[in-house]
Amino acid sequence: MATTQLATRSLFPNIAEFFNSFPAADLLRSNGHLIKVEEQVEDGKYVVRAELPGIDPDKDVNVTIRNGTLTINAKREQRESREGYSEFSYGEFTRSVTLPQGFVENEVKAGYRDGILTVTVPVAEAKDEGTEVKIETD
Repeated sequence: MATTQLATRSLFPNIAEFFNSFPAADLLRSNGHLIKVEEQVEDGKYVVRAELPGIDPDKDVNVTIRNGTLTINAKREQRESREGYSEFSYGEFTRSVTLPQGFVENEVKAGYRDGILTVTVPVAEAKDEGTEVKIETD
């Protein structure tokens, strides 16, 4: 006697689906989809790592700097349509971060490996910030 197993879904929605149902969730995204990033300063460089699996970096990623803001634009197209459930996001993705003071715009480098886009922005050493003057009140 053969047994058949049916795929079942939980009565409770996935936590991401739950939060995506709130209009305020759009405040966390731009153009509908959030790009998850990590950022840090290391060895005089500001490094942003963006999670972009399944993207062709040569065709589908654009990195720009304008007025001290680094913007990553990407797009993922759905190549085949299937009936069923998917948590994959398709469409356009955008994420902007403010660069630290002293960034060196013409030495920015970007690379893509294993679904992670890494953008490295050199930061010039801070120059003399001047002297502090204490102002007395009357």
